[in-house]
Amino acid sequence: MKVFVTGANGYIGLNVASAFRRAGHEVWGLVRSEKKAHAIAMHEIRPVVGSMQHPESYQTIAEQCAVLIHAAVDYQADTFSLDRRTMEVLLAIGAHGLQPKTVVYTSGAWVYGDTLGKTVDEGAPLKPSPLIADRPDIEQMVLKALGVRSVVVRPGCAYGRQGGLTGMWFDGPDKGRPLQVIGDGSNHWAMVHVDDLGDGYLRAVERGLSGEVFNLTDQSRSTVREMADAVARVTGYTGQTQFVSTGEASYVLDGFAECLTLDQCVDSGKAARLLGWQPKHHGFIGEVDTYFQSWKAAQYA
Repeated sequence: MKVFVTGANGYIGLNVASAFRRAGHEVWGLVRSEKKAHAIAMHEIRPVVGSMQHPESYQTIAEQCAVLIHAAVDYQADTFSLDRRTMEVLLAIGAHGLQPKTVVYTSGAWVYGDTLGKTVDEGAPLKPSPLIADRPDIEQMVLKALGVRSVVVRPGCAYGRQGGLTGMWFDGPDKGRPLQVIGDGSNHWAMVHVDDLGDGYLRAVERGLSGEVFNLTDQSRSTVREMADAVARVTGYTGQTQFVSTGEASYVLDGFAECLTLDQCVDSGKAARLLGWQPKHHGFIGEVDTYFQSWKAAQYA
């Protein structure tokens, strides 16, 4: 298949695009610059230089592809207005042609809000924090779209390779700064390794399903404090971990701080049943040294 991925140089986008390429598909990726084009070309992903703000920059290529995956987030723009507009464009492209295309929207586990110690699945009510309040409406727009095969993916907090959110923890101690955690560390993040995440996208597309939502998370239940302690061990950090209150962090991180303090347990049994998806990585702590070394290498790539 020919596959088009937005945000192909981003953390999720690059690893999802790479999963499709490893499976033998021809993959095109949207990037903003020639420098980023060279970076993804090394992964056998064909670059399309353009932007979500200018759909004409990628429309011709997207029209040639059977699969359209939106994996980009632009925090420098009106994030979810652009997110919605991009999905409207991809859905219109997807419905045009002799055969319906598969259109995939990347949402996230944060749409469940704080799960209050309970395990939630795709049927649970959504309680998104203000930062991502628009995501459920965009999900519904995708799921109800006519003339396409639509899939919504709700990843957990991704880890591995370039680092994702866990890279924030590595960054401080590696540069001689304090290890900082937002909140008191007693909460749990729904987690997923980026390789498992890419496999989930691949399976969802290759199964040919439509109108489905899939959580993609592993079953690890470590607290944020336990994960931070593991980071301190592998980085050789001997200072005190700084636990920053949501209120204090909000001055810098705005609504993002609230998302980082969510306590979540998110079930991915549906992906196991319908896609045969089983995560091969079972938590951040077990191979934290590997993830630290990979993150360090990515800083110099």
